Order: sequence, then C-alpha cells, then structure tokens
Amino acid sequence: MRLVFMGTPDFAVPALDALARAGHDIRTVVTQPDRPRRSRSSPAEPSPVKRVAQERGIPVLAPESVRDPAVVEQLKGKGPDAMVVVAYGQILPPEILAIPPRGCINLHASLLPKYRGAAPVAHAIMAGEKVTGVTTMKMDRGLDTGDILMQRECAIGLTETAGELSARLAVLGADLLVETLDLLGRGALEPRKQKSDEATLAPSLARADGRIDWSRSSQEIADRVRACHPWPLAFSWLRGVPVSLHRAEVSFETRRLQGPRPAPGQIIGAGDTILVQCQGDGRLDVLRLQFPGRKVMSAREALNGRLVRIGETFAQAPPG
Repeated sequence: MRLVFMGTPDFAVPALDALARAGHDIRTVVTQPDRPRRSRSSPAEPSPVKRVAQERGIPVLAPESVRDPAVVEQLKGKGPDAMVVVAYGQILPPEILAIPPRGCINLHASLLPKYRGAAPVAHAIMAGEKVTGVTTMKMDRGLDTGDILMQRECAIGLTETAGELSARLAVLGADLLVETLDLLGRGALEPRKQKSDEATLAPSLARADGRIDWSRSSQEIADRVRACHPWPLAFSWLRGVPVSLHRAEVSFETRRLQGPRPAPGQIIGAGDTILVQCQGDGRLDVLRLQFPGRKVMSAREALNGRLVRIGETFAQAPPG
C-alpha cells in the first residue's frame, strides 16, 4: 500500500519500522522540524522518526505547519492510498484528511474512547488503571473521536512507569498497525463508532502535575510518581529545595512508631528506601530521587550523603 507516514517521537519509530518491513511503499515521512531536544539551550536535533527515515532513505518533510497550502499540495502529489499518523504533534486540517482514499489511520496509546488526548499513558497510570492498550482508528476532525478499527489490550505493570509502558505500547501498536492496514487493504474491517459518553480526556502534563500531595494515599502518590516519569517528574520540597522522585512504591512496612502519628510527608525511616508517611496508615518507599544540581541517586546514597534525615518533612510548596 502507498503510504505517507506522520510521526515524531520515539513512540512512533517501531510503527515506521514495522510498516517498512511489511513492504509498504512509504512515499514520504512527515515529522516535526529539528528542535532542541535535551534542553532549551542545546543544538537543534532531528526527531527520532526523521533519523530513522533518513537511515532508510525515505524522503522527509518537516514543515512548521502542516496547514501550509504548499505542504498540502506536496502530500497530494505523493498519491497515498492511506496516511498513517502516530504521535505527529499537529492537528490535521480537513484538506489533508481528505487526501487518501482509504483515510488517515491513527495509532493511539489507549483503549478509546478512554484517554483521548496527548498523554493517554500517563493519565491511565495516574488514574490507577490496571489494563490499557492501543487503538487504530480512522481519523476525523475531532480529537481522537474517529471510528475504531482495531484494539489490543495489555496489562499495566505494578511498578511500570509511563516511559516503560509507552515503549511496550509502541511495539504492540506497531504490530496492530500492520494488521490493520492488511485488513483495510482487503476490505475486511468494520469500523465502529466510539461511545462518547464513555470518553475521558488526557491532556499534556504540565510541571505542576508532578507536585506530590502527601495527604493522598500511598497508592495514589506511587501512581503519580510512575505517571510523571520520565516527564515532568514527580517532585516535593525538602529543606526549601525541590526534590524529584524517580522511583517510589507503596510500602508494606507496618511497624508502629512511638509517639504521635507522623504528619503526611514526614520521613519516618531511611536505609535502602526512604520511608515517608502518607494518608492514614499508608507509607511510601522512595527508591530513587534527585536533588538540584546532582545526579539521580538511590535512597542509600541520599542517606549516606546526609541529604535526608529521619524526622524531616517533605512540603508541598517552597517556604515563604
């Protein structure tokens, strides 16, 4: 099948690879322009999808806006049977949606209609979901509202981060895309409408989404730490500085302490983990964390460096 592939981040790379291996004629790849990717001051770099396309010798377009009439004409000239969209990063205008006779096919990292939007994996983990999956759909003008073509489920690991789960879903989704296009080419798919009353939204995360509320349950906090890794990272304040939490799990420590109940956020133990009091009897084991200007370290390293002390309390806001 003649294809135009549209995608940008690492999540889209397995799909591009799988479609190329399956023998599809990928006429061009459309991706976001080169940008600083490690930090705002770093040099501009090609997107992961652009690098792979160049390695495979596939022509690449990287327009600032896919709405540019010249870009629309270029895509029409490629004569695609279908367009495949995987985390491209721009909303497609009607002029592009109308180009391919078999439609624009999107791979989305959730079981639609749940978690429509840019950050479905993070929101699924933050909500405490045990199962998620991938969906292929025929795109329309709405935000992830198109007819569902195929879906595949997978369990969410108990300690799996958003980054780890995204990597697994990318591979699962790549296989599903190949199967979807095979059935689409044979006219063997029956699209089904989404149930809008079951829809939930999953907008992009902001830095503030990583803020930990220690009055929440230990499970809710552990889920937030997982959901915010690798970005924006969960964080709290200790001795007036922001501390990023990279790994944390619900603690099974049940030892009763002498004296009054510790306050939420109070460090009540330190060793191989940093044990923090949460809501009620809940406790959190912090395994890996990072102080400003330092590398990510284990709980033991933080303790040996005297960066944490039993009795101190994580705060939800800086002092003052």
